[in-house]
Amino acid sequence: MSPEHRRPDGTRQVGPSWESLVERQIREAMEEGAFDDLPHHGDRLPLEDDAAAGEWALAHRMLRNAGAAPPWVEADKEARTLLAELDRVVGRAAAADAVAKPRLRRRAADLVRAANLAVERLNAEAPTDRQHRRLVEMAEILARIDGESAGPAGDR
Repeated sequence: MSPEHRRPDGTRQVGPSWESLVERQIREAMEEGAFDDLPHHGDRLPLEDDAAAGEWALAHRMLRNAGAAPPWVEADKEARTLLAELDRVVGRAAAADAVAKPRLRRRAADLVRAANLAVERLNAEAPTDRQHRRLVEMAEILARIDGESAGPAGDR
């Protein structure tokens, strides 16, 4: 007994079918409109240029799709966040009174230590020295808080 099925145009076909189970499921899903709301429907798929990643392109794509980044990029993000917070603390210290200044000095010292740890991790993990940052000098930051130097934090 030969199998019987309906063709996409609605006509009945009796006899062997070359349509596989997967092809039939895809066709039925298309007929039901299951693919109508997909992103980029009717448009070309955007190409992601991973040419600079070389042999690491697949790994970078997998990390990006998972919402993650290489460890050195995460370390750089952490360092930038800590350095921005350090700049805010130093900025507040300029207008602080004698009671608040010691607390801000302690907070700045904690931030310098944390930022330097992130910078050291970045410098150890970054693929080239172009991504490196310089360590923050504790004495320079404390001098700025005490009003002895008025320059920005510098090249970080």
